[in-house]
Amino acid sequence: VEAKRESRPARGAPQNPLLAMSIMSYNGAAIIAMVGKNCVAIASDLRFGINQQQTTAVDMKKIHKIHDHLYVGLSGLATDQMTLAQKFKFRHNLYKLREGRNMKPETFAHVVSNVLYEKRFGPYYAEPVVAGLDPVTGEPFITGMDLIGAMAPTTNFVVCGNNEESLFGVCESMYKENLEPEELFEVIAQCLLAGVNRDCLSGWGGVVHVISKDKLITRTLKGRMD
Repeated sequence: VEAKRESRPARGAPQNPLLAMSIMSYNGAAIIAMVGKNCVAIASDLRFGINQQQTTAVDMKKIHKIHDHLYVGLSGLATDQMTLAQKFKFRHNLYKLREGRNMKPETFAHVVSNVLYEKRFGPYYAEPVVAGLDPVTGEPFITGMDLIGAMAPTTNFVVCGNNEESLFGVCESMYKENLEPEELFEVIAQCLLAGVNRDCLSGWGGVVHVISKDKLITRTLKGRMD
C-alpha cells in the first residue's frame, strides 16, 4: 500500500491566507473627497508606515496640487504614489503649454485613467482620487479609481485607502448635501478622524483642502498618535 504524501505549503508561502499582506496596505493611507455647495474638499491622513508594523513618518504628503482648483489624492504603495504624482503634473504642464489654460477636473480624470490603463498588465499599486472645480463654471467634480483606471465619479463623496469600510460608514452618517465651505471642512475632518481611529495602518493626524472658486482653505488636523 502506497503511503499518502502530505501536502505541504511551498517554502516561503504564508501558512494562513488571511495573514497574506496586500501590497496596497504596505504603507497605509486614508483619503476622502466630498462635494459641497459650489465647493469641494479632499482630505488625507499623514502616516507613512513600512510593512504594516513600523511608523516611519507622520508628515507624508498624499494629496498633490495640480492647479489652484484641482487636487489628486493617492493611496497605495508610496513609491508608485510619487511616480504617478510626477507623471500627472508633467501631463498637466504639457497640456497647459499647448492649450494655454488649466485642465478641467473631468479632463484630468480621464488623463489619470489613461496613464493607469496603459500599465494594466503590470499596474501601478496606487488608487487615485481626483477632486476639483471647473475653472469656468465652478462646478464641483470628484471621482475615485482602481488600479487600472476605472473611474467612479459621484456627486457626494468618495473614499480610498486601507479602511474604506470605516470611512464609508462615517461619511454616510455625517454627509449632507449643499454644505458651505466651513461646514464641509468640519464634516470631512470629523469623518477622517473618526474613520482612521478604527484602523491601525492610517491616522496620526491629517490634512484637509477645501476648494472654492475664490479661495482655498488648507488646515492640518491633530489626531491620535498611538
